[in-house]
Amino acid sequence: MPTFSLDMYQTLAFAVAVLTFGSWFKRKVKFLETFCIPSPVVGGFIFSMLSCILHVSGILDFSFDETLKGICMVVFFTSVGFQANFKILKSGGLSLVILLICVLALILTQNGLAIVLSKLLGVSPLVGLSTGSISMVGGHGTAGAFGPVLEDFGMSGATTLCTAAATFGLIAGSLMGGPIGRKLILKHDLLKTAKADTRPKEENIEHTKFFRMYAPAAYQLAIAMGLGTIVSMLLSKTGMTFPIYIGAMIVAAIMRNLSEYSKKFDIHMAEISDIGAICLTLFLGIAMITLKLWQLASLALPLFILLCSQAILMFLFAYFVVYNVMGRDYDAAILSAGVCGFGMGATPNAMANMYSLTHHFVPSVKPYLLVPIVGSMFADFLNSLCITFFINQF
Repeated sequence: MPTFSLDMYQTLAFAVAVLTFGSWFKRKVKFLETFCIPSPVVGGFIFSMLSCILHVSGILDFSFDETLKGICMVVFFTSVGFQANFKILKSGGLSLVILLICVLALILTQNGLAIVLSKLLGVSPLVGLSTGSISMVGGHGTAGAFGPVLEDFGMSGATTLCTAAATFGLIAGSLMGGPIGRKLILKHDLLKTAKADTRPKEENIEHTKFFRMYAPAAYQLAIAMGLGTIVSMLLSKTGMTFPIYIGAMIVAAIMRNLSEYSKKFDIHMAEISDIGAICLTLFLGIAMITLKLWQLASLALPLFILLCSQAILMFLFAYFVVYNVMGRDYDAAILSAGVCGFGMGATPNAMANMYSLTHHFVPSVKPYLLVPIVGSMFADFLNSLCITFFINQF
């Protein structure tokens, strides 16, 4: 079969072209816009289906140089490490700590369920873990990052499986969140417990971004990544396998909190977040065009059962655990919808779930403070550590 090979630079350009097409196609299809499906996923999945057809038909294969995919992945997860601000965690009060514990419990439960079901279905536990918190709480970013790790453990097609599971999670979490919140609000007559917004206006002001600070932000990312290689090397001495970015995440978190507590230097968080978001988009673009969908054929039934089970788990966890633990009031119902969003997809899905409810009923302050902090700052950090632990058990 003829093979169309692209080098590192051509692969990057091709990925950008595919994600640009995905962005255009997403605007044309309301369903994709409504459920916040990432543009790289839209364009990449369309291309991967075309690639699959060409491969199965024996017409053409594609070969991509994935060097930049790894670099973009490390930059993104380093930016996530910089978001682990423990001062914010402390100032968030008891509700923030409780929600963080809930998310940790969800991560452990998702992985536990995945492992148990995979053994019952007679498939590798690593296949199960692909549908656990790697792709549920982790979403496409973590799915693309840990897919190669699972492949290093001998699981063929792990990246494809993780990405497919993450796409399912995005849709399922968005479909469930609103109805769960609505049912809780109406069933328990929670509108009478809604609280007014009493925050000072300055709390809503975003960090100001300065063009001249993007270079220092890039340097801080580079320092964290460089020192992170040493931390990763030391961690590897334990005999456990860690993703290549874990050391950089740890160093970034240390740098952020040293800045917060010492006041000796500044971390340019707004700019770092922007750089991380760009690298995540490029990473997903390259990850999606390199999918090999034909590798999923033998796992169709087990994958369906595993993913449906994760959806049921998410429903039960949001409806019975999050709602009851977070206070059994209107805010708790909105939080339940939000947890559905990032518990099976991403923080933007969580925000979309909550917006749909508060737009229909009345505003809710606490969920809009807690969900971005936990979903964006701490969930990925905790998830990476937990996934690493589970993977090393097999």
